[in-house]
Amino acid sequence: MKAMLSTAPGGPETLQLTDLPDPTPGKGQVLIRVRAAGLNFPDTLIIRDLYQFKPDRPFAPGGEISGDILSVGEGVTGFAPGDRVLAMVGHGGFATHLVADAASVVKIPEVMPYEDAACFVFTYGTSLHALKDRAELKPGETLLILGGASGVGVAAIELAKAMGARVIAAVSSEEKAAFCRELGADETLVYPRELDRDGQKALAGQIKALAGPDGVDVVYDAVGGDYAEPALRSLAWKGRFLVVGFPAGIPKIPLNLTLLKGSQIVGVFWGASVRKEPENHAANMAELSRLYAEGKVKPQISARFPLEEAPAALKLLETRKAMGKVVLSID
Repeated sequence: MKAMLSTAPGGPETLQLTDLPDPTPGKGQVLIRVRAAGLNFPDTLIIRDLYQFKPDRPFAPGGEISGDILSVGEGVTGFAPGDRVLAMVGHGGFATHLVADAASVVKIPEVMPYEDAACFVFTYGTSLHALKDRAELKPGETLLILGGASGVGVAAIELAKAMGARVIAAVSSEEKAAFCRELGADETLVYPRELDRDGQKALAGQIKALAGPDGVDVVYDAVGGDYAEPALRSLAWKGRFLVVGFPAGIPKIPLNLTLLKGSQIVGVFWGASVRKEPENHAANMAELSRLYAEGKVKPQISARFPLEEAPAALKLLETRKAMGKVVLSID
């Protein structure tokens, strides 16, 4: 087998394509021939030792994959060689072969391409958990999405429209704004790459102008940094601010704003919710499968790379140039 390994902390350029012995599944595990691996922002952090979890080296990044089961380990039921599956594995996905716990594996329908399957669970699972479970988004409410053209941002646009909300997508370029409008965003705004204090005030004014006199009901913040405070200032009375990610840095929030607006700052840690609330996760996955079958959600894949070009794929994600999803096709 081949794997793109992290052997020392560093950026995408430190990854090394390596030949390894084919793995064997242990008790409760399955061996998967990986066909596609979806890239997510945590992949750029885990190789730098900046993520919540730090695997022992060497390891391959890549937490979201799809492929075919080659063999099953002792005690595994419900799966057989030849099954088409997806899996959330945390890391190890940038490889031709992968051993995964059977509990992390889900069968996929024949009509779902491998690339869609590898780009489905993380972004849509995160965004559905955020909007449904954490924000309790209601029809007719206004949602502001920071990072609207990102993988999770795109999923949030599609899901929010399916839930009957009005969507304002905030992005870093006119190209990304057009992309979000094509996906159904009702309004878009372009924020600068860097914000000073005057820029923060201007951005807050732009958001309020689009939101209307009552402000934004829910903020989906997948950017962080200096963009968080202007978004928080745009909240309506009893608004909800969803903390999703920090590619622009961890923000410092003046908490007096939450008092003045009666608002909530709500953490969104989808991975932990999957472990702690498995029944709710199963219900959400069933809902997402239904929405996919109905054509209401579909991964928007903007770039495809072979396994040996995984560093370039990660760099595209890391520099926030990607729109929608980036995927490795491993055939």
